[in-house]
Parts: sequence; C-alpha cells; structure tokens
Amino acid sequence: MDYHVPVLADECVEQLQIRPEGVYVDVTFGGGGHSRLILNKAGDDPIRLFGFDQDEDARANDLTEDDRFTFVAANFRHLKRYLRLYGVTQIDGLLADLGVSSHQFNQPERGFSFRFDADLDMRMGTAADRSAADVVNQYSAEDLQKVFGEYGEVRNSRTLAQAIVQAREEKSIATINDLLNVMEPYVRGQRPRYLAQVFQALRIEVNDEIGALRELFEQATELLKPGGRLVVLSYHSLEDRMTKNILRSGNAEGKVNKDFYGNIDRPYKIITKKPILPTEEEQARNSRSRSAKLRVGERVQERSS
Repeated sequence: MDYHVPVLADECVEQLQIRPEGVYVDVTFGGGGHSRLILNKAGDDPIRLFGFDQDEDARANDLTEDDRFTFVAANFRHLKRYLRLYGVTQIDGLLADLGVSSHQFNQPERGFSFRFDADLDMRMGTAADRSAADVVNQYSAEDLQKVFGEYGEVRNSRTLAQAIVQAREEKSIATINDLLNVMEPYVRGQRPRYLAQVFQALRIEVNDEIGALRELFEQATELLKPGGRLVVLSYHSLEDRMTKNILRSGNAEGKVNKDFYGNIDRPYKIITKKPILPTEEEQARNSRSRSAKLRVGERVQERSS
C-alpha cells in the first residue's frame, strides 16, 4: 500500500534510545516504516513494540514476522487502556509521527484530498460516526468559522463559513466537488494552499485530532519511566505548540504547576532546545517533510499528585 516515506526516520529512532528489553510504542503505525526501523535498531534484543493505528487499512502492514511486535487497531487516545490489556503499565519510549499518510490522501473514496471527487468523508477510522459532510451541513456559521480559523488558520474563515451555510440551504454539500464549488469565489492567495488549509481544518475537526493528542500526551506522561523518551514529529503549528507545552510544563495548555514550596513541576527534560528539522536534501527528496518538526523530551519524575 502507498504509505508515506517516514520523515526524519533515523533521527526519530535514534532519539528513542532503544534499550535492551525495553517497551516501546509507535502510536502512528501507518505503513510500519518507523516500527521496522525500531526493531532493526534493537538488533536481537528482546524488546516489546506496540503499533497503534485506528485506520483499518494499516493492519495489512502488520509486522507478524517479528514476535516482538503487536499491532493494536485503536486510536492512540486509548493508549493506556489497550496497553493494560497486554499487561503493560510502564514504557521506555513513545514515538508519534502526526502526519497523515499518503495512502489516505491517495484513496479518493476516503475524501481527504481536494484532488479527487468523492463523498466528503475524512474519517481516519471508517467506523467513526461523524464525517466532513456532517460538519459542513450541520455546524452553525459560528462553529464553522471557529473550525476554519483555529484548525486551518483560514484568513477569511467568517466569510467562508457564512457562504457554506447559505449554500447548503439550497442543496446539501455531500461531495468534495460540492464543497469546492461553494469555496471557489472565496479562495484567497495560492489556491492549493488555501484548499489545503480548509481541508486540514475539517479533517482535524472530524477526527477530534487535537482532543486525541491531548489525551495521548497526558497518558504518555503517566506511562513513561524515568529516562523514557517522548519523540514527537509534528507538521502544523497546533500540534507543535501542544508538544512544546507538554515538554515544558507537562500539560497541553502550558500551565505551570507548582508544589507547596513553589517548586515547578517539570516532568520532562527537554532534549531538543530547538526542533530537529529535515535537511535540505530530505526536503528535496520528500516534499511532505518540509513542515516537519521533531521534538524530544526525557521523563525525569513521576507526575505530582
């Protein structure tokens, strides 16, 4: 299947600092690229590796040939619960590559890309209830404006939201072409970039990506052993901002927590003072790597109660 080439692959695996008999989680398994590298890096060491992915198609890439690997067909927001089913209460490292796979973009019927006409879907897990069509046809103008503005940084989010609400009064917006026809008069700047921002915003809303990421980070902080590594590869400002907040303060909002004596609770030692970026060579070879930022934290203490 056509899954994207892992970005900063060697750097991600190197930053995990694989330990003999360690327990690791790749929460964005996809095509299995990072997981294969982790297993290769471990050599013959008896590590345990869990790969999470809510997309049913990812199961086809299951690394069944290696008994150290376990595929978990679930959203990473359920990390703690599923690991507990396998008797795991602590881990030595977690890798999250937050990019959407080429496989999903290149399947017209999934509705992720404006390059194809198909139903407005955009669900990462096809069993989910809400689709992009539900969002554009049911949300109020105010809520649509918020989605486009916060998740896509669309400059004319208010105007676009009002246009969508007006258009759907005459005809339901059911397909990608339906939405493009409504959007066309309101495109600002470079058309591909504008459309990508709108589609990104809808995808994030449909899949509650920000909420899921918040839950993942909270659970990762609980699960990681002292010395364990949190390795996060993000592609847009919302994800990167939340990653920075987690590493600095231990929570997604960036709120500093202090104990009775005024000592600041810092669950992580920040390994990457500045994010690791793809080289010019990698960006030329893989255009999807251009916006990638890799940040790493090392667990230093248990979360204070």
